[in-house]
Amino acid sequence: QVQVVESGGGLVQAGGSLRLSCTASGLTFDRYSMAWFRQAPGKEREGVSCINLSGRSTYYADSVKGRFTISRDNAKSTLYLQMNSLKPEDTAMYYCAADGNYNRCLGSWSITSGYDYWGQGTQVTVSS
Repeated sequence: QVQVVESGGGLVQAGGSLRLSCTASGLTFDRYSMAWFRQAPGKEREGVSCINLSGRSTYYADSVKGRFTISRDNAKSTLYLQMNSLKPEDTAMYYCAADGNYNRCLGSWSITSGYDYWGQGTQVTVSS
């Protein structure tokens, strides 16, 4: 049975940092493109970042470019999101998603449809 579990969320002041983790089990982690999404209350779920199988190629939404860094450790079956210079508008539930399409990040990675597995999310709240 596949499990995808996010952790690392919390309350932080504007300008601060957080590091999210997403650990997957029950799947061959290094065969999945991985992505982070977020959803604020009353808004659509939006793509934040995507990383390819090896971790060598990364992609970001314009709103987080230069502040967030996605990475993965395939030996630990874990995905990370380092978030720096946080803003109140980054407040949201953050989700990780796995897609068995190794080319996912090259295409419409920020669209929610098509991902094989999702975690339950971890809450990030940034106070002003």
